[in-house]
Amino acid sequence: MLRPVVRTGWASALARFALGAVLFLTASGFLITFAGFHPAVQWSVILHAGIGIVTLAPVCQYVVRHWKDYRSQALSDVLILGYVAAGALAVCLLSGIVVTAQALFGIRTTAFWRYAHLISTVLTVLTGVPHLVISYVRRAHEFARPARAAVLVSVGATVVLMALIPALTAVYSGTNYVNEFPKDYNFLYGKNRPFAPSLARTATGGAYDPRSLGGSETCGSAGCHTQIYEEWKPSAHRYAAMDSIFQGIQAVMAKQNGPESTRYCGGCHDPISLFSGTKNIFADNLTSLSGYNEGISCAACHAIQKTDIQGNANYTVTQPREYLWQWAAAGSPAAVARNFLIRAYPAEHNRLSKRMYKKPEYCAACHKQFIDQEVNRVGWVQLQNQYDNWAASHWNHKGDARKTVECRECHMPLVESTDPAAGDNSDYNRSQNDGKHRSHRFLAANNFMPSLLKLPGWEKHTRLTNDWLAGKIEIPEIREKWAEGPVVKVRLETPASISAGEKIPIRVLLTSNKVGHDYPTGPLDMIQSWLEIEVKDANGKVVFASGRRDEKNFIEPGTFLFKAEPVDQYGNLIDRHNLWEMVGVRFRRSLFPGYSDTVEYQAACPSSMTVRSKPREDQDFSVDARSAGTYTINAVLHYRKIDQFLLNYTLGNKPGLTAPVADIARAAATVTVRPAERPHAD
Repeated sequence: MLRPVVRTGWASALARFALGAVLFLTASGFLITFAGFHPAVQWSVILHAGIGIVTLAPVCQYVVRHWKDYRSQALSDVLILGYVAAGALAVCLLSGIVVTAQALFGIRTTAFWRYAHLISTVLTVLTGVPHLVISYVRRAHEFARPARAAVLVSVGATVVLMALIPALTAVYSGTNYVNEFPKDYNFLYGKNRPFAPSLARTATGGAYDPRSLGGSETCGSAGCHTQIYEEWKPSAHRYAAMDSIFQGIQAVMAKQNGPESTRYCGGCHDPISLFSGTKNIFADNLTSLSGYNEGISCAACHAIQKTDIQGNANYTVTQPREYLWQWAAAGSPAAVARNFLIRAYPAEHNRLSKRMYKKPEYCAACHKQFIDQEVNRVGWVQLQNQYDNWAASHWNHKGDARKTVECRECHMPLVESTDPAAGDNSDYNRSQNDGKHRSHRFLAANNFMPSLLKLPGWEKHTRLTNDWLAGKIEIPEIREKWAEGPVVKVRLETPASISAGEKIPIRVLLTSNKVGHDYPTGPLDMIQSWLEIEVKDANGKVVFASGRRDEKNFIEPGTFLFKAEPVDQYGNLIDRHNLWEMVGVRFRRSLFPGYSDTVEYQAACPSSMTVRSKPREDQDFSVDARSAGTYTINAVLHYRKIDQFLLNYTLGNKPGLTAPVADIARAAATVTVRPAERPHAD
């Protein structure tokens, strides 16, 4: 009986082509899976995908023909192995198509398809190799010569293709970073502390090329994190180094103490410049020397691997390893290749910090500040300290996430998302498919700088900041454990009515309602929050006012004010944010979370009034007998990020230039003044 004609035997050109393709794809696939992150491996990804696309049709054609050749044979161990290998190969090819399509046209590759591709490859090898070996051994007398030729051809083709990987790597292996300090770099505190007086460190202890931490626009232009990038662009993190006030104060500090002293600020405000070693010589703009004006860039934040709650930028940052064509212009073929690599080979990208951001201790690295002897030449002084405020407050229930309100829950609320970062199954109230990510606007209190710098999207960001300050932004995920209403509540306590000639006591109660730390917080030498009181008679005439601003935007003396007044070692007021001279505080008023403060007013007549910080029964408002009618009392708690003196000092006394004032909360009351009773005649 004649055997059927076999079109896919060892001598078949199609068989040899398919064997060579599968052998190369297997070898390069295992290289990608088990080798470390390297330019050569990235070239392997590109060749693996390219060869896979080119050889897909011939390999499929071979499998179908091979099945037709042997489908009529009796079932045996060889056939069973062949069927399993063919099924695994089909899954491997399908998953490879899906992963390649996701990497080319999507925003991410899914772990399911990547693992399906890997597992099916392993199964194909584990069943395909025995299938070939057993069939060869059983018919070696017939297959010896064509089999050896087939193996020789396929192995030779694989070697040639694999040799392309080092060749292409030699041609281009990415950006050559120059991780060196300038030759004239001043190691002011020793070579073991190159960035002091900042506590920030690099993992190597040396400098980082500024390109490795900059270039955040590539995160937005790659089509992946576009939504997050748009949120970040007008944020306080984005312009931390561009802030005009920061730049002005940095320049003064550099002139007084040398440019090296500004490293104290650089860890939190300007890490790219700090770690590249550019805060070493005096220049008009110590930030721009690095080539980037990004402040807290994407990479600078996500490359942090270790933090400490000591503050003053006490963190360790690693240098992200780049993908090929990292800095390619958006839309260029090189950028398409870079984006493909990040999505198809995401392991290195996924090493960037994510989970550690869930802890407030991460925020503490910068949102906690002190001055010590290295800076003020005197001794240690605590400055702003949001972390310890929060840790000691009623918002922190250690070990109970369902009751605790953390930094990210307030300042990075969940938003609807199409971003690859959407979803998270590690939070008690989230899931991997919730379609949300944490906003990177970092909404807080600065409603001035985005508009001054005319940052992209500043109008929306400023509006959202004002809404945030007024407590108008709701956060559904923490609705059950957060407070409602304004961030600080204002309540007026006055009698419903009095007789003319009696006194009207006016008492204002201010309560920190939903702030996770002191209110206000941050550098209180420059931040102002104050109470404005206005009393009108029945005709609408203002008979008393306190807390008004004059035509130059200065707050009038005697105003009830949340603020701090630091002093230097000679008792002089620190009013230029010259904190490097600070040794103590002569006055400080703020509200601890959940706590209240009161202020009461008194006046001998409608034209004068004094303000006291402690309540007294005799602090009141006198109305004479001719003032019968209804008096309306309005109280407004205002906030502005920068006081007018500092603004004029740093930016110049320009007409109309002032920090916008946000109304935190207000309250109103009316008091009816009855005519005085006439005495009865005897």
